[in-house]
Amino acid sequence: MTRRNPNLAKLQGGYLFPEINRRKMELLERDPAAKIIGMDVGNTTQPLTPFIAAALSRYAAELSTPEGYSGYGHEQGLNALREEIAKSYYRGLVAADEVFVSDGAKCDIGRLQLLFGAGATFAVQDPSYPVYVDGGVIMGQSGDFKEELRYFDGITYWPCTPENNFFPDLQTSPAADLIYWCSPNNPTGAASTKLQLQELVKFARTHRAIIIFDAAYAMYIQDPALPRSIFEIEGAREVAIEVNSFSKMAGFTGVRLAWTVVPRELCFEGGEPVITDWNRIMTTIFNGASNIAQHGGLAALSDTGQAEVQGLISFYMENAALIKGTLEDLGVQCWGGKNAPYVWARFENCSSWQAFEHFFEKAHIVTTPGVGFGPSGEGFLRFSAFGQRHDVEQACERLQKLLR
Repeated sequence: MTRRNPNLAKLQGGYLFPEINRRKMELLERDPAAKIIGMDVGNTTQPLTPFIAAALSRYAAELSTPEGYSGYGHEQGLNALREEIAKSYYRGLVAADEVFVSDGAKCDIGRLQLLFGAGATFAVQDPSYPVYVDGGVIMGQSGDFKEELRYFDGITYWPCTPENNFFPDLQTSPAADLIYWCSPNNPTGAASTKLQLQELVKFARTHRAIIIFDAAYAMYIQDPALPRSIFEIEGAREVAIEVNSFSKMAGFTGVRLAWTVVPRELCFEGGEPVITDWNRIMTTIFNGASNIAQHGGLAALSDTGQAEVQGLISFYMENAALIKGTLEDLGVQCWGGKNAPYVWARFENCSSWQAFEHFFEKAHIVTTPGVGFGPSGEGFLRFSAFGQRHDVEQACERLQKLLR
């Protein structure tokens, strides 16, 4: 008989967001007329902007002509898009041939774990995006789940809380082969400072670790003093891989387009270039991002496209300001919402799931329980600013009625 991957049995209670969706379905079965407002999943809600949508449509139409048709492209991405990412986004910090275009940052995070195998140890911000941990568990990079402690054995959790300004004490933090770091962070909304990233790069260089830097929300950084890329930090090219995405930048959550940068200087312990193995993985188990999506990405990086993208970002950040302002006026401690589209709210004297249930049952507002992002998320909720304005305004009205 074919056996199941035993690591899948370690995953706890289903992935976080399917569990939330299950509870939504239960409520609707009980009360089909319930008007549920979702402030949980980071799924964009605004339409694609006109210039970008026109580029997608135009290229799709060209595929219906003999002159415009294209089949398989390079697995690494269109050369024009790789060059534009290197030039307009990184402004020369990386080379075009170090950019690998893909169908999503989450997909790349999963594929990256193939580079290191089951024997790799890893550290994560706590709290952090669940895919880092769950993907590592499936790969076999962890032990069993410790129910009483709410974490997986063998994974190094670096507590990142309001008390330490969302950055661990690296003097006392255990080392690991891989370090997953997200800035601006999902879920806390904390954006790492230049000094913090310098400390992180120094730590990685000292311990010969590799940082997998998730910059999917970098375009939401409003403070010009905060780095948008790990490669703004001296020495990062020797210790870091960066993952980024068009999903939250340009509303491509359904279009699917992202990229990963692997610098030529980055090497394994034995001196082998990481970029060589990454290229092999991408050309072996990936057939390239959609040609249509990539032409949309080119449009998004143009001057006109970037102007439209900034409009989308401003819209979501206005939502974040409404949510955070409402909660703070009601006496709730909040973080994030300034350089990221997430608001991280603390609720005293109850667990994350108890707070979730309170808002869900009493006001039909769906949030995300903080503990689903790691043990240090206990007692917090994440509020997402990715919503329609009228839904955000109505949710704020419900919060005022519930919490006053």
